Amino acid sequence: MKLKTQSDIELAKALISPPGDTLAETIDELRFSQTELAARMGRPVKTINELIQGKTAILPDTAIQLENVTGVPAAFWLEREKNYQLELAEIREAEQLIQDKDWLSNFPLKELIGFGWIEVETKETLERMKAILQFFQVASKEAFYQSSCFAMVEKIDYRLTKQVQKNPYALAAWLRQGEIQAREMKVGDFDKKRFGDSIPRIKEIMVAHPADFFIRLSSLAAEAGVKVIHTPKLPNSKVHGATRWVGDTPVIQLSNQFQRNDIFWFTFFHEAGHILKHGKKEVFLEGLEYTEDGQVKEKEADDFAIASTYSEREEAEFMSLRKDGTWTTDQIRDFAQRINTHPAMIVGRLERKEIISRGQGHVHGFYQKIEL
Repeated sequence: MKLKTQSDIELAKALISPPGDTLAETIDELRFSQTELAARMGRPVKTINELIQGKTAILPDTAIQLENVTGVPAAFWLEREKNYQLELAEIREAEQLIQDKDWLSNFPLKELIGFGWIEVETKETLERMKAILQFFQVASKEAFYQSSCFAMVEKIDYRLTKQVQKNPYALAAWLRQGEIQAREMKVGDFDKKRFGDSIPRIKEIMVAHPADFFIRLSSLAAEAGVKVIHTPKLPNSKVHGATRWVGDTPVIQLSNQFQRNDIFWFTFFHEAGHILKHGKKEVFLEGLEYTEDGQVKEKEADDFAIASTYSEREEAEFMSLRKDGTWTTDQIRDFAQRINTHPAMIVGRLERKEIISRGQGHVHGFYQKIEL
């Protein structure tokens, strides 16, 4: 019986039958008393009584003895015991899951179901609890905190300021889905030099922004043994991207948080910087505020992204072109073309530094919407 509700649990408890019930029926048909069965098996009467009451499990030696005495195959008794124990375990688990039902409220279930990350047929608590545990590949709520992507979040939490990440459960789910996606991808061995050499080619994709840009980006990275995946954002999870190693392969996971090309590409090159400059055992999450200790490697990755998209030297040259405190849209586009970058990278930085007012990139059509 598939247990989905409290009523299912109560029904299962009422219907469950230990192997001893079958044993009692069998010896009744043979007209054996428990005392006679005990003598024929060479076992204490107490043991036989416990077998019939379901207090003692039927082990292989006992099953063979029962076959010799009753003529019922040992395999039958062992199968009967196995099924009984499994039913008991399922009832115990279901009761525990019902008891832990409030835990479900930590997760953005609507989105997890809507994205197809977990599959449920009803709104019943038991089914949803089981789906969450299976999604994270853990056996219990307690194991979730020790052996899932939540443990990864906790491990790196010392580098994050507490007030920024609103929902670590949503972040753990987002990371877990990325892990699943990454394991489904096939790439060759990681080649650090080849990945570094691919950066200018990836920049060309950024500048041209073709309709299939993400496929091209992912393919180029895969040629160097890097997996680039897109995982839709979840509510109350501010992460733009993440970098970590899944097995022996570096993974760049992107959320496309703001659906804006300058942010998307800066995040990608930032993550690429982590792969090229930092270690395999580290996990990096972008879009979150780091404590002072965690900012050093983030700055290194930022510097790499800046150098790869719109360098400080190029920025200084652009700033020197300003007349009457501003630039024309043609100046911005012409300069971006000359240095081979996208105008959105220039305007985005101007806005972040508050040199121009927010929204100018949208007003003048510099930003392009990223839809994945």
